Amino acid sequence: MITRKNVCVIGAGVSGLAAAKAFNAHGHNVTIVERSADLGGVWEPARSYPDVQTQSPKELYRYTDKAMPDTYPEWPKGPQVYAYLADYARSHDLTRLMRMNTTVLSMQRRTDGQPGWTLDLKTGDHTGRENFDFVAVCTGQFNEPQTLSLPGEDQFKAGGGAVVHSSKYNDPGMIKGRNVVVLGGSKSATDIAVNAVRSGARSVTIVFREPVWRIPYFIGGLINFKRILYIRAQEQMFASWGIGPLSRLAHVLAKPLVWANWRGLESLLKAQLKLAKCNMVPKERIEDGVNCSVPIATPDFFPMVADGRIKAVLGTFDHYEANTVVASNGERIAADVAVLAIGYKLGVPFLSEADRAKLVDPDGQYRLYRLIANPDLPDMGFVGFNSSFCTVLCADMAAHWLVRYADKQLAHQPSEREMRDNIEMMLHFKRVERPAAGVYGGLCVAPYHFKHFDELLADIGAKRRKRNPLAEMFAPPDADAYGDFLASAPSYQAS
Repeated sequence: MITRKNVCVIGAGVSGLAAAKAFNAHGHNVTIVERSADLGGVWEPARSYPDVQTQSPKELYRYTDKAMPDTYPEWPKGPQVYAYLADYARSHDLTRLMRMNTTVLSMQRRTDGQPGWTLDLKTGDHTGRENFDFVAVCTGQFNEPQTLSLPGEDQFKAGGGAVVHSSKYNDPGMIKGRNVVVLGGSKSATDIAVNAVRSGARSVTIVFREPVWRIPYFIGGLINFKRILYIRAQEQMFASWGIGPLSRLAHVLAKPLVWANWRGLESLLKAQLKLAKCNMVPKERIEDGVNCSVPIATPDFFPMVADGRIKAVLGTFDHYEANTVVASNGERIAADVAVLAIGYKLGVPFLSEADRAKLVDPDGQYRLYRLIANPDLPDMGFVGFNSSFCTVLCADMAAHWLVRYADKQLAHQPSEREMRDNIEMMLHFKRVERPAAGVYGGLCVAPYHFKHFDELLADIGAKRRKRNPLAEMFAPPDADAYGDFLASAPSYQAS
């Protein structure tokens, strides 16, 4: 018999909803704690910048048991994604489980002899301590905005200037008629730069460290990028972890063809995006950087750079002066608003220093089996830390895996030794064999979506029915099919 657990899910974003639904569906008592006033995580309206939309098509940015509405465009806007998440929470009766405006201050192992964790929680002015049998950490990689303090910031603000993180850029009226400087090279940076032009900024400048390959929604104006980056055939061009001598030999023999494939894609992107005219041709080979940091090209960004509506400056911010941002190359840029699109701090701040040391190595690499569990942190798991090009699907799969891991109901329940050996193998792969896989603390599935899903399904004991060979190699992941696979796993209920 599976004993019902009191489970705390930290975070009410994409991953938290997936975890809460999975644990609740298996009969556990679930409490969702969310420090914001609303669900949605990065899609919460208060955190979304104007014109934000998904990088993934809607059929991939979804849960296995709920498609996005047919009326949504292929790449939904922020308010549509939020509405989808809110509807998902309502349809699975998750809203009643939520405690909003509640922050996890700290957590430590229970001292009453029972398994689980004691959490210090703060809601408003009230601070309390509660015990839970299991904790699902679902804060993800976009939780705490990265900060950047530079000389002259006080002088800049005193003169009427504003410095905001991209997550706080939610009112285009703040930049109308003003000089805007965006720091960063992510999709959020290019999205905001384009929005600033459209919203009537006096001037728009983007400052970035180096050009990176960006993928348009339609490569060559014709082929949906999911048909290239989301297929097994492309994934198998990359040598993955744990492969044998014959597979390694096959990769060596295919190397010239693979090389030609990538050079052809680079040439196509250079021509389509006019990278030379924009002086934004990346130095890195495209295949060396395929991971979760590959951004989608914001429509109109490159045309705006090419015709001067957006000025692109190579470098970073050095310091502020009155009405001015001074770049690291010495260039002085007129500025009234500085938008810092510099990402988020990666970490789990409410863990003790000793527990963080068990989770994260000194070089920042996370020690997580299947990117979900750590054998030295029992009664705990992580959902949404398996970042990818199809984040919602990855979180959903991780949640299904985690509840069975917590209940010792995996078809293959790994031993602590097996987990540690696998973690070491994966860390070697990310540090030595494919360093591009080590970005974001190694918490990136791309480009190995299919292999990651195959491992999770095998662990769960799901029956994976293969599609016809062509669809298997050249079609993107099918969320409905993965839902069917998960439904085929042995069922159980805690009581």
